[in-house]
Amino acid sequence: MNELAQKAGRFLLKKRLSLSICESCTGGMLGSIITSISGSSKYFKGGIIAYSNPVKKRIAGVKNNTLRKFGAVSEQTARQMAQGVRRITKSNIGISITGIAGPGGGTKKKPVGTVYIAITDNKTILVFRFQFRGGREQIRKKACNKTLKLLINFIKGA
Repeated sequence: MNELAQKAGRFLLKKRLSLSICESCTGGMLGSIITSISGSSKYFKGGIIAYSNPVKKRIAGVKNNTLRKFGAVSEQTARQMAQGVRRITKSNIGISITGIAGPGGGTKKKPVGTVYIAITDNKTILVFRFQFRGGREQIRKKACNKTLKLLINFIKGA
C-alpha cells in the first residue's frame, strides 16, 4: 500500500492539491498509511476518525436525519463525511470511508464487508459501494487500498 500512497502523494504534489480524510471503519489506518510517507505534510492536511455517530454529527457534519434515515454505513453518510472534512480542513480533496469491518454488525442489506468510499473536490463528489471479503483487518486494509486507487484515478481526472 505504501507504493500507492507514494504515487498518490506524487500526484497531489504535482497538481498542488491538498487532502483530508474522514475515517470510520478503518479507524485511522488510511491516515497512518498516508503519513508514513516522508513529505506527506506538504499535501495532507489531516483527518478525523469519526467512529461514533455523535462524532460523525458534531465534528464531520453529518446530518442527524441522514444517520436516522440511511444509517452510518450509507452513500449519504459517506458523502457528508467527505464534504465535512474537506470544509473543516479547507483542503482541495476530501475523502471518507464508512463501513462494517466485522465480525459483527452486519445485516442482510448491509453485510460485513460493506464499505462506502466518497471523494470530493470543489465541483465533483463520487461515492462508491464495495463488498469486501475477509476478516476485520483484511476488510480494513482492502478499504484503504481501494481508497488510494480511487484517489489516484480522481486526481488524474482533475
